[in-house]
Amino acid sequence: MPILHPNDIVSSEITPPEIYRERRRFMQGMGALAAGAILGVAPEAGAGVKLAGVRASAYSIDEDKTPYKDVTTYNNFYEFGTGKGDPSENAGSLKTRPWTVAVEGEVANPKTYDIDALLKLAPLEERVYRMRCVEGWSMVIPWVGFPLKELIRRAAPTGNARYVEFVTLNDPEQMPGLRRRILSWPYLEGLRLDEAMHPLAILAVGLYGEVLPNQNGAPIRLVVPWKYGFKSAKSIVRIRFVEKPPLTTWMAAAPREYGFYSNVNPEVDHPRWSQARERRIGELSKRDTLMFNGYGAQVAQLYRGMDLQKFF
Repeated sequence: MPILHPNDIVSSEITPPEIYRERRRFMQGMGALAAGAILGVAPEAGAGVKLAGVRASAYSIDEDKTPYKDVTTYNNFYEFGTGKGDPSENAGSLKTRPWTVAVEGEVANPKTYDIDALLKLAPLEERVYRMRCVEGWSMVIPWVGFPLKELIRRAAPTGNARYVEFVTLNDPEQMPGLRRRILSWPYLEGLRLDEAMHPLAILAVGLYGEVLPNQNGAPIRLVVPWKYGFKSAKSIVRIRFVEKPPLTTWMAAAPREYGFYSNVNPEVDHPRWSQARERRIGELSKRDTLMFNGYGAQVAQLYRGMDLQKFF
């Protein structure tokens, strides 16, 4: 099979009507704001809706942010198409309310969360992170979310839980890219439990202080900034705690090219291109790729003693 490659709500503050493209969608957004004001975000919230109570995070980097337009129009999200512009063109079909996320597997407290309950699970923070795609491009994105470990703590993993698997939405009616069997759907990703517990790993529900746009993984996605972007599963519907490493989507599709760990490592080339350099979106010249995407001081200890050429 040919493989195609990637990676204080204000009730009046909504996306301008022209972005919705049609009056009906705009009116739905207005009604949702009123219905969801108590939650700090609209139950039918979409891009352009401010998130309430977002605080700054000490984990943010001090680098120029990639412009909002680039962050939201240059994406890998194969469920909406394989072109970089396809997600922003096609993701309007995704309905992010109602939405639930099931937490299950080797945990003492399995639970299915409504997305709006998850929004209140922990204080929301803005985390400005470097993000690096396996294809060689990178961005600096101000995500809004909360540490994944907060959800894990409430789930109370058992002694058998060593890995966390993330399962994304599999609905061809909402995601037209699923009608093409370019990958095995649903999209699956995974982390080792200690990786998932690291404070840098977050569940993101927004960017640039606003509700996460559909094309960026609404309504909730994983963000793991020291790994290549395809590890950060989008539009999550299930989080499973398991004993063995999950067979992730890209491992199943091309095991020689995509390993389970997928740490940003300039010393391990993709079989068809070098990973030593990258191009920051908005810049003309390339820059050196940083080990662990520049987060080595925070995460290198997770891999002490491991052969990172073998466990790529």
